[in-house]
Amino acid sequence: MNLGLRDRRALVLGSSSGLGRAVAAALVAEGARVAICARNKARVDAAARELGAQLGLACDLTVPGAATALIDTARQRLGGLDILVTNTGGPPKGRFADVSDEMWQQGFQSLWLSAVDAIRAVLPAMREQRWGRIVLITSSAAKEPIPGLTVSNGLRAGLLGLVKSLAPEVAEEGVTVNALLPGYTATERLAELGIPEETLAEHIPARRLGRPEELGAVAAFLASEQAAYVTGQAIAVDGGFIRGL
Repeated sequence: MNLGLRDRRALVLGSSSGLGRAVAAALVAEGARVAICARNKARVDAAARELGAQLGLACDLTVPGAATALIDTARQRLGGLDILVTNTGGPPKGRFADVSDEMWQQGFQSLWLSAVDAIRAVLPAMREQRWGRIVLITSSAAKEPIPGLTVSNGLRAGLLGLVKSLAPEVAEEGVTVNALLPGYTATERLAELGIPEETLAEHIPARRLGRPEELGAVAAFLASEQAAYVTGQAIAVDGGFIRGL
């Protein structure tokens, strides 16, 4: 299927590795002109070369205002933006009693405000050109809280409310807004949590971890011409892990 993405201009946040990198790779493969970003300049430059991305940009999304400046730079370098994929690393682990004010504030800036700032910066031009795709990568934790990930559970669920609020406001102007909820996927982040793969697989109906490229394929579809009638949705890519309606 031709997704109609050739020469579309895309920015993928948090994309030098893991799920963000897989999304960027899928968009590049479809002919999009892709900018990627990560905190480390050397790492993001290397990833851009390996992926064939148009450019790599260094950006720390935990810094207030960083996402807005990033959008401005990417738009100038690419000549505009048609696709925005928001993605950030998971916040620190911790049960509610263990989470400090600083951890909440850092998580709010990284997971929530960086997405809001990026969307706010990119949206006016998308509305004017009457075409745009916004995809928020959250987590299955937004619907199925994971023990010990209090900050992630709380803030990612809120992003689904943001998707449902924004999507109807811009649908008539050709802009779609959707969330992707990855489940347990074979990435560096999962390895950091220190949970054996076998233990996780027992709780997943597919009986295996997801592959990053599987999420990338769904993200590329949501960014496509064919997905113009899909908006305001929270789509799980989790092997059936989320059992709720």
